[in-house]
Formats: sequence, structure tokens, C-alpha cells
Amino acid sequence: MPDAIFTHPRLVALYDTFDGDRDDLTHYLAIVDELGARRVLDIGCGTGSLAVLLAERGHEVVGVDPAAESLRAARAKDPAGRITWVHGDATAAPAVEADLAVMTGNVAQVFLGDDDWLGALRAARAALRPGGHLVFETRRPERRAWEGWAVATPVVREVPGEGPVEARLEVTDVALPYVSFRHVYRFLSDDTVLSSDSTLRFRGRDEVEESLVATGFEVRDVRDAPDRPGREHVFLARRTA
Repeated sequence: MPDAIFTHPRLVALYDTFDGDRDDLTHYLAIVDELGARRVLDIGCGTGSLAVLLAERGHEVVGVDPAAESLRAARAKDPAGRITWVHGDATAAPAVEADLAVMTGNVAQVFLGDDDWLGALRAARAALRPGGHLVFETRRPERRAWEGWAVATPVVREVPGEGPVEARLEVTDVALPYVSFRHVYRFLSDDTVLSSDSTLRFRGRDEVEESLVATGFEVRDVRDAPDRPGREHVFLARRTA
């Protein structure tokens, strides 16, 4: 089940505000151009930030996400209906002969079990044309990102339709390769407090590469994330015949 931050209407409404400028999407747009991808599958598309940018640039886009409320927000950004939105997990991705499948925002880390992760990779492969590419990022476990989360100070931002909202992040458990945390939001206009619990799996580079090869991909490159240098790996893999 998707976390509350992706399913609760009031939390989804503030998601983009707290998600920031999404500098990482510029890197993905550059990869789309680099690969000459025309048809793109966005797995875990969330509120549609990347999908909308791609559609505006003339690409054919399919966005897949298991959170209906997030998809509702995404569709609101696409009034012309240029994007195909699919409600479901990665295995719901249609076989669209995509040139490129992407998982942005560390979506790859939400697949906690081996079966779920391998199933997502197989689904991505099935949706790609022969020779198509899969690109995604993961946090490097050796950088121990959660230690920074544990000391993060609360942030207050002005959310359209809600006014000021305070957000804080709490690390609730570290049992590697799993890290659990809680987002807590306080709506200052009415003092309502809502929270969302999440768990991510931190896979090392070797483990990720082995899983890609096992599911029919060739790892073409492993890059540094330009917006988070030294902290993440960006995997670029090609579907084998």
C-alpha cells in the first residue's frame, strides 16, 4: 500500500510544495534527449512532475502509480489529456514499446522485498521495446543519508489553499538494508497534525547491477547524480534482446 503522503488528500495537496524545485528532473530530461527517446514510461509517477514536463516537450508519456490520489493531482496538471495515466504498481505498466522507462525520486527504493523489486524490473523490461532503456537512481548506502534526516530541523512553507504548514522528519528505525522514517505535518491554520510512515531499502551498487542483469538488462553506465553529487547512483540499463 502506498504511504499516506501519497494517498491522503490533504497531504497530496502539499506534496509538490515540500518536494522543492526537483532539480533532479533536469538530469532526466537530459538523458531523454541523450537517448533520443520518444515514448517514455514513468513508473511511480506520483503527482506527474516529470510526465508533464515531457509531454510539454512533445514526448508520448505513460505515467503509472499505485496511489489514486496522487494520480488525481497529476491529471489536474494535464487538462489536455496528453498523458496516459495508469493506476497500479509497476506490474500494471502496459507493454507500450517504450524507448525509455524511468523511476525518479528514489522510487526504486520503495520495493522492499526481492520479489517485488525483481517483479518491477521485469515489468519495466516488458514495457520497453528491444534495446530500450531503464534509468533510475538510488541512494548510496555507504553515505548513510538517514543520519542527516535524524537531525533535520522543521521547515515551514506556504502551501496554496492551506496557508503555512510545518514539516519535520523523524527516523523511526534503522535495520539495514531498511530505514524507516516519519513525515509529520502541522497545519498552522487549524493546528491539525497528520503523519506518514515510510520505509526504504538501501541496495548497494553490486546488488542493483546483479538484479538488472538477472532480469534481462545490460548495465550501460552508473553515474553520479548531478543534483546530489557523491550521494546517489544513477543506473542506465538497456533491455537485451
